[in-house]
Amino acid sequence: MLVEAGTTPQLSLVDSSGAPVSLSDFPGPVYLYFMRALSCAQCNAHVQNMARKAADFESKGVQVVVAVPATVEEAAAWRDRKHVPFPVVVGTGGTAHEEVGLMRKVFGAIQQSGGVLFDRDGVVRYAHASTNPGASHQPAEVSAAIDAL
Repeated sequence: MLVEAGTTPQLSLVDSSGAPVSLSDFPGPVYLYFMRALSCAQCNAHVQNMARKAADFESKGVQVVVAVPATVEEAAAWRDRKHVPFPVVVGTGGTAHEEVGLMRKVFGAIQQSGGVLFDRDGVVRYAHASTNPGASHQPAEVSAAIDAL
C-alpha cells in the first residue's frame, strides 16, 4: 500500500556514489520520483521534463531526487549518460520503491512508478502511484502540493 499523507516513512537509501542518503540531508522539501526502470522511455521523459523545470523546483526550495530500481553502479552510469541534474538513489535493502509501497503488479512483471513529496520534516504531503509509467508523474498535482506546503 502506498504511503499516506501525514506519515513519516524511514527510507534506506544510497546515492549513485554509494553514500547513504537521508531526507534530512536536504534543507527543504524533497520530491522523490520513482522510475519504473532505467530503460522506461516514459520515466526518462518525466525526468528530462523535471530537469527542464529544475529552476521552478529550486525557486520553491524543493529538491528533486530520482529513485531507480537498480544497482548503485547502474544508477551512476544512467545518471551520467542522461546528464540528470538531480541526486539519484537506490534502496539499500531491496528497492526504495518497496519502502513507500510501490509494488510490482501484473503477476510481478511491472514495477509501479510514481512520486512522493516530503516536507522539510520528512512528512509525506503528496503521494502518487501508477502502473502506467506515462501517468507516473503528474506535474500539476505535484505543483499544487508544493504550493500547499
